[in-house]
Amino acid sequence: MQIDKRKVVIVGTGMVGMSYAYCLLNQAACDELVLIDINRKRAEGEAMDLNHGLAFAASNMLIYAGEYSDCEDADVVVICAGVAQKPGETRLDLLKRNTAVFRSIVEPITASGFNGIFLVATNPVDIMTRITCELSGFNVRRVIGSGTALDTARLRYLLGDYLKTDPRNIHGYVMGEHGDSEFVSWSQTMLATKPIMELCAEDPGIRPERLHEIEEEVRTAAYKIIEAKNATYYGIGMALTRITKAILGDEHSVLTVSAMLKGEYGQRDVYVGVPCIINRNGVQKILPLNLSDEEKEKLGKSCDTLRESYREIW
Repeated sequence: MQIDKRKVVIVGTGMVGMSYAYCLLNQAACDELVLIDINRKRAEGEAMDLNHGLAFAASNMLIYAGEYSDCEDADVVVICAGVAQKPGETRLDLLKRNTAVFRSIVEPITASGFNGIFLVATNPVDIMTRITCELSGFNVRRVIGSGTALDTARLRYLLGDYLKTDPRNIHGYVMGEHGDSEFVSWSQTMLATKPIMELCAEDPGIRPERLHEIEEEVRTAAYKIIEAKNATYYGIGMALTRITKAILGDEHSVLTVSAMLKGEYGQRDVYVGVPCIINRNGVQKILPLNLSDEEKEKLGKSCDTLRESYREIW
């Protein structure tokens, strides 16, 4: 895969896809950006709108509406297409409605000769990522989902706010399904190099009860946003940009993406959100954490939920 021109293709120009595109432009994250949508006219309008802002941007990006054939020499194809999540609807309820959409997307992409990295954002993201892998026939390390990257960012924001600390100095991960069975690996969560659980024991001002409240706020954040404004898109757009930069920059950064487990954490044959080292080849390595027994059990239950949902498709 050639990275020199940093070409990204976005499939789906809804709010998620265009929040991602806008973030790519503002962070100068790629050199060539192609927008594909079933509504070609909409893709053309979005490309025009973005191009009009190039004079104010820090990058000289080529942006245009394209076809699936444009995926041939792309470095990353990001799938944001799919039906929207309804208020009160769980991510898993979206499963069967989005599966048919993906069949019409993945096949023409692979037929173009695409040989880069698939990045999936459509919910339920863990299952849609596995479907993309199955339909494409790609190596599992080259098909990744946004996973719990955004959930982890939400955790760091809320925990940083509680501890009055820069979120970038909070080190912790939300793991499991990007959905109702996700959990925070508190045993591995730290402020700088200080374990959070030690801080709770030493500082009476830090209440364990509040940590559980924060975990619940992270888990239900999307539902609250959807109730308030019908959809979430800014946060995931920035999360997708972060993952894209890690790929195109060959960064070897640790991000909680949805990846296929092949024995890690005692789990197999399931895409789920776990900390991974991300580089130009996709998932270089799944980073195993020393989870507590309770956390291992939570991960196992989350994986079981995803396996059962995947089986329901067929």
